[in-house]
Amino acid sequence: MPLVVPRKVTFLAKSEYFTSPGPKGLLKKLTFIALGQVPVDRTGGRRSEAALITGLEVLGEGKCLGIYPEGTRSPDGRLYKARTGIARLAIESGAPIIPVAMFNTDKIQPTGKVIPKVMRVGMTFGEPMYFEGDSRDAAHLRDVADTIMKRIQQLSGQEYVDEYATKAKRTKSESDSEE
Repeated sequence: MPLVVPRKVTFLAKSEYFTSPGPKGLLKKLTFIALGQVPVDRTGGRRSEAALITGLEVLGEGKCLGIYPEGTRSPDGRLYKARTGIARLAIESGAPIIPVAMFNTDKIQPTGKVIPKVMRVGMTFGEPMYFEGDSRDAAHLRDVADTIMKRIQQLSGQEYVDEYATKAKRTKSESDSEE
């Protein structure tokens, strides 16, 4: 997606991408730094708060922030429940949300694969979405996040799963280890 957007897109990338050991880890770190990605600790609490503050700073500078609302890759190509951070960023910054549906990413680089296949990524961009309200109201944040995901689902035609992708990944991992 950043290759087809005329502006630079800054993503908040999990901090593990910047701290992996060895030559591969160093290469990964340098690549993410060169691409202008910002490391964030996603372990929760104050660390998640710091990620949101970083996102608000990026938006406050008038830059384009890319965020995957699910907080992680889909384990199976379906669309999962969004984390509410995207709603909070939209409300507190006043920046528009441009929903983007991406196709074939699960085929190009399946979870766990390091080297992607060479094939075309399909993309559909939606109209800008604006949100207002109280960013401390958990129910409102959930409604906004769900509205964003509903729009992405309409653009993508993906099956929507009303659970977090991280939970689905844990469940899949547990069932795989039992086999």
